[in-house]
Amino acid sequence: MKLRNRNRYNTGRKKRGIWKFLLVLLALIVIGLGYVGYKLLTPYGPQEVAQNAMETADQVTVSEQENWIDFAPDKPEGVSVIFYPGGLVKPESYAPFAHQLAEAGHHTIIAKMPVNLAVLKQDLADEIRNAYPDETFVMGGHSLGGSMAARYAAAHPDALKGIFFLASYPDEKGSVKSLDIPALSILGTNDEVVNSAKYQSGRAYLPEDTVYYTIEGGNHSQFGDYGHQSGDGEPGISEEEQLTQTVKTVLDWLQGIQ
Repeated sequence: MKLRNRNRYNTGRKKRGIWKFLLVLLALIVIGLGYVGYKLLTPYGPQEVAQNAMETADQVTVSEQENWIDFAPDKPEGVSVIFYPGGLVKPESYAPFAHQLAEAGHHTIIAKMPVNLAVLKQDLADEIRNAYPDETFVMGGHSLGGSMAARYAAAHPDALKGIFFLASYPDEKGSVKSLDIPALSILGTNDEVVNSAKYQSGRAYLPEDTVYYTIEGGNHSQFGDYGHQSGDGEPGISEEEQLTQTVKTVLDWLQGIQ
């Protein structure tokens, strides 16, 4: 009788030990997944130049709305610009680019995406266009943002006057080949984030008269001001020079759009 009770006691203790082990293992898995998720979803944020460009100055009024950042020129001229940020990059990181476009007269709006992923709200441009019903727009984006801008354009064939891509490309769902709108594609030679094969295949979804511009020494990260992106190549030019070339190329392209 005593031996049977002892066996029951030992069996119960083993079961409790197994359950404790499983609970500890589960807790470690949850913590591990949480850490990985945190690292993967932590966005790149604006650096000093971008933070300064978020200030109203140089005939440009900067204001933050719930779902976008507005760069309004004192003397607007030409088409307005909707910009979709790259994946896991905070919208403020593109303030230097937007501010300079606005200085040249183009009302520029940077979209704010849920958890900084344009794929989660690619139709946000509808809200922006509805907020400024008297304006005509071109649309563009960096990296993932450019691809989602193309999908928006493809789904709204009469909404835009043009589309541009910074280190980006359209996919089949975002084909703008037959939209009869001008397109611009800018890529840096030291970009090691963009998928080269997909970038080349993406040309099949662009108009034949698409303007292509290559920035010698430019990389992926320096289209914004958010630091060096993981996996990117080292730049051969300064961030300021890459921004200067990008803005000039976009402005030259915008001049031909009514």
